[in-house]
Amino acid sequence: MKNFLSIIFIIIIVTSCAPGSEKSNTSEDLDKFLLEVEQEYKEEGPIINSASWISSNFITYDSQKVIADYGTRYTLKSLETSRRASDFNNVDTTSDKKRMLNILKSSFVMPPPFDNNLAKELSKITTSLEAMYGNGEYCYENGSCFDLEAFEAIIDKSRNPEELLSAWKGWHEIGKPMKPMYMRMVEIGNQGSKDLGYKGLSDLWFSKYDMPAEDFLNETDRVWEEVKPLYDALHCHARAKLNDYYGDDIVSNSGALPVHLLGNMWGQTWSNIYDIIYTEGSQSNSVNVTRIIEEKSLSEIEMVEYAEDFFLSIGFKPLPDTFWERSLFVKPNDRSVVCHASAWNLDPANNDLRIKMCIEKNEEDFITIHHELGHIFYYQAYNHLPYLFQGGANDGFHEAFGDLLTLSITPDYLMNIGFISEDEANIAKEDPIGLLMKQALEGVVVIPWALMLDKWRSGVFNGEIDESNLNSSWWDLREQYQGISTSDERSEEYFDPGAKYHIPGNTPYTRYYLARIMQYQFHEALCKEMGFDGPLHECSIYGSKTAGEKIISTMALGESQPWQDTFENLTGSRQLSGKSILNYYAPLKDWLDDQNKQRTCGWN
Repeated sequence: MKNFLSIIFIIIIVTSCAPGSEKSNTSEDLDKFLLEVEQEYKEEGPIINSASWISSNFITYDSQKVIADYGTRYTLKSLETSRRASDFNNVDTTSDKKRMLNILKSSFVMPPPFDNNLAKELSKITTSLEAMYGNGEYCYENGSCFDLEAFEAIIDKSRNPEELLSAWKGWHEIGKPMKPMYMRMVEIGNQGSKDLGYKGLSDLWFSKYDMPAEDFLNETDRVWEEVKPLYDALHCHARAKLNDYYGDDIVSNSGALPVHLLGNMWGQTWSNIYDIIYTEGSQSNSVNVTRIIEEKSLSEIEMVEYAEDFFLSIGFKPLPDTFWERSLFVKPNDRSVVCHASAWNLDPANNDLRIKMCIEKNEEDFITIHHELGHIFYYQAYNHLPYLFQGGANDGFHEAFGDLLTLSITPDYLMNIGFISEDEANIAKEDPIGLLMKQALEGVVVIPWALMLDKWRSGVFNGEIDESNLNSSWWDLREQYQGISTSDERSEEYFDPGAKYHIPGNTPYTRYYLARIMQYQFHEALCKEMGFDGPLHECSIYGSKTAGEKIISTMALGESQPWQDTFENLTGSRQLSGKSILNYYAPLKDWLDDQNKQRTCGWN
């Protein structure tokens, strides 16, 4: 049955969308088409969502067969719908309907062309690339083999530079065989994008931001220039500390940072080397949330109830009973599940919202729960909209709202919910540098990485980067934006981008860049709106109905209008800006500048 249905869908695609088969469409045809799409989603969406939920929460041979079947049919149907949407490019209609068409056409990141053979070839390549990454491992001459998890355990914890470099090089071997397939995939995907009416993949990917793709990419660079002084100061201090720890032979005092020493396989965050980078603080001032959770003997569900209470305190409606009945909070003992934390909007019409998470009773998961409920309450706020508008204003909004609440988990918030006393909160605020440093080693350090990754990908899509400089361009951009390099010679034999899942997996990364910038703009705007007077990093929006009204009204807009309009609703501005993140980390920047006075900063 599965193969038969797949063939039928492919025949529909090829016969209805092949060149030469187009007919002249009218506004009445468009209305009928959009009505069909809405109805199909209401009927089929909850079914495929439930199948996905089962496959993640009951991992068996049969559940994987079911999701593979539903997934194939749903993907093919979505592709057919995207291609049908392109038939209405020249129909004169309202801005809302044009927006719906654009959302449909841009729903694929690697669209197949209007050619059955090429579509099959593309499917085979994308499946193979994901499998090569998922099954990736490297075996040494002594016969010992390591996968990503094993290599990451070394990168995250080891302080032996030779062991670190060996682990880094081992994992990056997996990219080599991906190179020809990746380039062929881009070639086919570019043709598929043109068949949908775009100039190519880059135009498709970056036209989702309600402005010309080139203008959007220039805008991201402008914001990065605002944030760069803070990153440069972090880089300078981190390099000096790494030099003190490893010595001149391993870490130069004037060059780029060796990627294998940064506590993360890709150098995208440096939080695992916090103990090397920040040695001046006292642990006695910090709040140990994990210890508090243990002392209070909180259950996993009680941890979620604390996070829900945050949203209720600012004016959100309580989560439905079905959320508590159907969510997964604790890892089951009787079956295998996917434990990666995620938020689910299974049936918008019936407000069927859930999280799936194997909660551990620690600070990290307490914060993660707040993040996941950020997604859940966003779903709840826009579920009244038509299906095509049920989404973030752009792909960074969901992550930004999820991260927004984590900035409000301050000492004062912990005091207000009874985790610590007023005296303990005041002590915790006496030395903010340690807290800000820990946050910056993730929240700031990731920004140039998130920017350069899609910069590189855009160059490949546009043909500015080809097989002759595929790997060298990757390292040129990493050094330009991050000040990071590798001490190992990396020729064009390698394909180091393939060692990061989002490249072979075709997952856009700009959303994470946008989220990191926007969450601080949201936070600053809300703190000003509620009249907070004090250091921005001490502000918590907990209990503020004023902040809640802004958030709820913004979330309720979903994807119904250009993101700049939605952004203005909350921040009062239509532009991204790096100034809010600078304001948030102002005490840390002052401290870093003082530390760096006698150092040579920057890199060649």
